[in-house]
Amino acid sequence: MDLKKSIEAININLDNITDPVAKTILSQLLNIIEALAQENKELKDENQKLRDENNRLKGERGKPNIRPQAKDGKDISSEQERKSRNKKKKKSKSKKAKIKIDRIVKCTVDKAQLPDDAIFKGYLTVIVQDISIKTDNIKFRKEIYYSPSLNKSFMAQLPAGYQGEFGPNVKAEILSLHFAYKMTEPAIVEYLKTHGIIISAATVSRMITDNHDQFHEEKNAIVQAGLPSTVYQQMDDTSARVNGKNHYTHVLCNPYYTAYFTRPNKNRLTILEILSQGELSFVFNESAYALMEQMKLSGKILAKLKRCKPANVTNRQEVDALLCELFPEPKKYATSKSIILEASAIVAYQKVPNAISILLTDDAPQFKQITKLLALCWIHDGRHYKKLTPIVPLHIKQLEEFLTAYWDYYHRLLDYKSSSTPLVAEQLTKDFDTLFATQTGYDELDERIARTQLKKDSLLLVLKYPELPLHNNASELGARTQARYRDISLQTKNAKGTECKDTFMTIVATAQKLGVNAFNYILDRISNKLEMPSLANLIEANGAF
Repeated sequence: MDLKKSIEAININLDNITDPVAKTILSQLLNIIEALAQENKELKDENQKLRDENNRLKGERGKPNIRPQAKDGKDISSEQERKSRNKKKKKSKSKKAKIKIDRIVKCTVDKAQLPDDAIFKGYLTVIVQDISIKTDNIKFRKEIYYSPSLNKSFMAQLPAGYQGEFGPNVKAEILSLHFAYKMTEPAIVEYLKTHGIIISAATVSRMITDNHDQFHEEKNAIVQAGLPSTVYQQMDDTSARVNGKNHYTHVLCNPYYTAYFTRPNKNRLTILEILSQGELSFVFNESAYALMEQMKLSGKILAKLKRCKPANVTNRQEVDALLCELFPEPKKYATSKSIILEASAIVAYQKVPNAISILLTDDAPQFKQITKLLALCWIHDGRHYKKLTPIVPLHIKQLEEFLTAYWDYYHRLLDYKSSSTPLVAEQLTKDFDTLFATQTGYDELDERIARTQLKKDSLLLVLKYPELPLHNNASELGARTQARYRDISLQTKNAKGTECKDTFMTIVATAQKLGVNAFNYILDRISNKLEMPSLANLIEANGAF
């Protein structure tokens, strides 16, 4: 018996059944089929994993993990659905108009081959792009003067950026190739040698990681300028490795900048440390105690904490000393300690004058309660629906119909962003309640709809702040940069290398958003010309200051 064909043949329209008892029973049976099919799939997957592990223990290989193509497998992206509708495609400007002309060469005709009646009719312009990569090796002759009266020598200084064996162009090229174009260090060595630069792998490595205090300061200035430049910030994270240990690279961004921070954890304290630029403080007052209670700290421990009467504002060392006093056994009450730290830090951060009020993220728990308002990503929410895999034809149809209504509503929100009015906002709120009160009878779909309904305030924050994006794709694209960096460098080896990675990825990504040539910017700083305005100043000029 072909089970798949048998299930596909169950093409029932429950609306045509008049008997309510029969209708209820059939609906329950169809949901039982879905549940059993899902359980069967999970058991098959688990069985395959056990087979693979058994084969591995016997020295064999398991089944290869071949990811299916989108058309063959389950595509949960929403690229097509989220694209703006009814918008005419803008004609791109001619490529030739963007080409910088470096020299003009006149091509002549051999006059001896022309007939006597040939008349000159002007020129036909042809633009050919080419590039010349050549060395610019310099032998400096530094003047030396000696003063017998002072018994002192005076020597001419090298121009800025030319300290060491390599000039500013080589240094800027190495940094750009590695961080902007994701070229490995051995590949950079071979590339430079091919073009006449004799350099070792160790030297390239040192140039990537050493003596970059100026750029670290620039990164800090970018973040300092970026945080107040819009009413919201976006965040995401992705995995990273530092000296063999798992870390997380956090992405903080808005339309004007993207900044990277690699940390061992991705909890609320880490997020707060990033948002406060390392200036974490802790507050113990009634607001903090109320938040601890909301975060499920036990009443007994909360009462014990209050009896200690901690100072209202403290630093991390003082809080750690307080926790040691409250919990003498270090391995016990880890959750309670975490709640006390996070709640007191959240209340302290929200009182800071420059604290951001809106954070746009996915629905991960570490982002919740940090800011006064949390905006959620519609694309992440939509993925949950696309992960549903119904096998009953009726449920497949119901899911398709609901997804159509879901994305129609999403596009109405997009239209609202460009022309917002209170009346439209009120109607969209009502329509949200109607759409996400839908009951289809397909249990998994109905549960998912109910979960979206619970996120109403965060998903509809755009009605109050039309400048908010409806999705978190900007920070996801930033996280993809870190993922591509993992392709060329599995890990950073120490704190210095990790800091340089975060700094230069920040500078490159921010320069790209501001329309600045990253290579020219890095070269300008290395050569100490400082002719280009700082990225932080550009953010201030563009942002909502």
